[in-house]
Amino acid sequence: MPGAVKGPRTLYDKVFEDHIVDEQDDGTIVIYIDRHLVHEVTSPQAFEGLKNAGRKVRRPDCTLATTDHNVPTTPRKNFKNVSQFVEEDDSRLQCETLEQNVKDFKLTYFGLGDKRQGIVHIIGPEQGFTLPATTVVCGDSHTSTHGAFGALAFGIGTSEVEHVLATQTLMTQKSKNMRVQVNGDLADGVSSKDVILHVIGQIGTAGGTGHVIEFCGSAIRGLSMEARMSICNMSIEGGARAGMVAPDETTFEYLKGRPLAPKVDSAEWKKACKYWLSLQSDEDARYDIDVQIDAKDIVPTVSWGTSPQDVVPITGVVPGPDDFEDADKKKACKRSLEYMGLTAGTKMTDIELDKVFIGSCTNARIEDLRIAAHIVKGKKVAPNLKRAMIVPGSGLVKRQAEDEGLNQIFEDAGFEWREAGCSMCLGMNPDILSPGERCASTSNRNFEGRQGAGGRTHLMSPAMAAAAALVGKLADVRNLSGYEQALPSSKKAPKDVAPPPQVDEPDSDADLDNILDLAEDSQGNSVKSKAPSSTAGMPKFTQWKGIAAPMEQTNIDTDAIIPKQFLKTIKRAGLSKGLFHAARFNQDGSLNKDFVLNQAPYDKAKILVCTGRNFGCGSSREHAPWALLDFGIKCIIAPSFGDIFFNNTFKNGMLPLQITDTAALNKIADEAKAGREIEVDLEAQQVKDAKGVVLAEFQAETFRRHCLINGLDDIGITLEKEEKIKRFERKRTEEMPWLDGSGYLTRHRQGAVKVDAAAVPKTNRGEEKTEPLEW
Repeated sequence: MPGAVKGPRTLYDKVFEDHIVDEQDDGTIVIYIDRHLVHEVTSPQAFEGLKNAGRKVRRPDCTLATTDHNVPTTPRKNFKNVSQFVEEDDSRLQCETLEQNVKDFKLTYFGLGDKRQGIVHIIGPEQGFTLPATTVVCGDSHTSTHGAFGALAFGIGTSEVEHVLATQTLMTQKSKNMRVQVNGDLADGVSSKDVILHVIGQIGTAGGTGHVIEFCGSAIRGLSMEARMSICNMSIEGGARAGMVAPDETTFEYLKGRPLAPKVDSAEWKKACKYWLSLQSDEDARYDIDVQIDAKDIVPTVSWGTSPQDVVPITGVVPGPDDFEDADKKKACKRSLEYMGLTAGTKMTDIELDKVFIGSCTNARIEDLRIAAHIVKGKKVAPNLKRAMIVPGSGLVKRQAEDEGLNQIFEDAGFEWREAGCSMCLGMNPDILSPGERCASTSNRNFEGRQGAGGRTHLMSPAMAAAAALVGKLADVRNLSGYEQALPSSKKAPKDVAPPPQVDEPDSDADLDNILDLAEDSQGNSVKSKAPSSTAGMPKFTQWKGIAAPMEQTNIDTDAIIPKQFLKTIKRAGLSKGLFHAARFNQDGSLNKDFVLNQAPYDKAKILVCTGRNFGCGSSREHAPWALLDFGIKCIIAPSFGDIFFNNTFKNGMLPLQITDTAALNKIADEAKAGREIEVDLEAQQVKDAKGVVLAEFQAETFRRHCLINGLDDIGITLEKEEKIKRFERKRTEEMPWLDGSGYLTRHRQGAVKVDAAAVPKTNRGEEKTEPLEW
């Protein structure tokens, strides 16, 4: 809520501070969440936790659900219900479970039978559910997309999904500020995807860790909303918690007429626009990191390796280990070249492809499809390609593209025209790469196995992917005649290219009544697990002693910790079988005896010591800590962590211990390499060897340390602040009524709806009650 005038503030400062419900002296803050998006992969365990604790969804009017990750993108002309349509057992179970949960908790849902179904980060803005100055969360790391509207939008783990459903708040700490200013005019052939790939190439995948990035400058201002969304979408690939662009007239034009936006020319619209314009960063606001980029230095950019920071101009060559000074980067380069099947010095334009994918939450909007269609119109896909796919980001994007005849252009050129979904971006559905296949992709991640086990991904813009499809190799779109007209130039004022909003009711939900009761032992998840069954009542973490397994790799991402094929579960249990799967197992399924966790004594490891930076970067999947915990690892020691993974571990009673002192970290690693036990003493805040000799001192955050030592869960603690949450909501309704449920979000009800959630007694799984923390 707008408050008293303060000192110079950034866009992030203003939005964050306007959502503070409560703040502790140690910096732990409860913020209110305006918008919660839910999908089938990261929500089942959250709803299960609510049911186990007897809790309800506090604000159904601020929650919107859809299926996107698992769904097939095959034709839906004969669609009846998900039970008959989704063929894969585990994918079908997740989709059925979401439908049962939205029915049980009476949430708004865009299912496969609804023309508004689509990728969660495309349908939110499309419907006006995403608005400037809001806080937006989803159990998906690419929630940063919504920051293009001046929203504070970020991915969360499943435990935090449960927390938001129960309390409509989150416990967090304030991030630092980072500015990426891009000034000047983008050259012809250069798109927003080239901008963000260039930025990530400059700052690295950990460059924004602990920060929220504000993208600004004349080049950013000249972009359409769709292009801004593409940039903010990949903020997480630069390590940032979120990415934001201050709202302006371009933002307002996009929002006009959206079903969940204030009515144009109404008193609410005028009041909202006035407030939204006030969010511009103050002229003398301070940034912790400031990056200045000249637009003329950006050219069409593609990735060559297995990290989004592994990028070069399309005119460049594949780098080699000798091109890097840092020892970790040398090793990473060597590993990437081996995985990608590339030789240093190879021209990028000489790399042949097997498949082309245009889609994902990064680049599946109507503007993206128009650009690609312009490039391929009247031409044919190269004969060496096995497959070229166009996957619209939503049913509305698909329908508009068909109204404009884009689908016919693509089909005439030899592309497959698909239904809406995440598709080959992450390969959790039938759209996957086979081992060794190489793909030009408009998605956001090129991690090992991201699009399919053994698949090789090159990231690029829709224009570049379309050009590659015509050539059959990585290609420079600027070599094609007429390419200049394909991309909107930053020299021109962008036009509104969004699909027309839809305000009619969803299709019938009758098929929800056909969902069967799900057996507890479905998917083999009846095994006992060390992972918690819900967030209510964590085991205490005081001291943790055991064998520590050493690892040295940098940028160990969540896809590597647990590949996406193991995310198709509605339980937390049994995930240790997927832990580091690509490294632990050979292609024939046998154990890789060279991998550390397959070797005695490390096969009984209780601690992981990683000397490489940025452990747990990438996805918001809480399955990564669940898999580690299920294996028996409760503490990870590393010099730095991915932000979301760092948060997720705490939610499961685990300790991610950041040791930045290289000498101390090496002492701990030496004990691990020797196969000796170490002890992490959270009460004394020390790491000791087996004899009790202190190897390192550390300083844990006061509040998180308190919760771990006492086994307290965040939801129970937050519900102690019920009166403060209510006061915030009353003020929010009074000052920003457009944020309460409107349109179809209040069907079956009258007015905005909120549920006063009852607190559950804080017991530690049968242990004595603990005293509440004083706030």
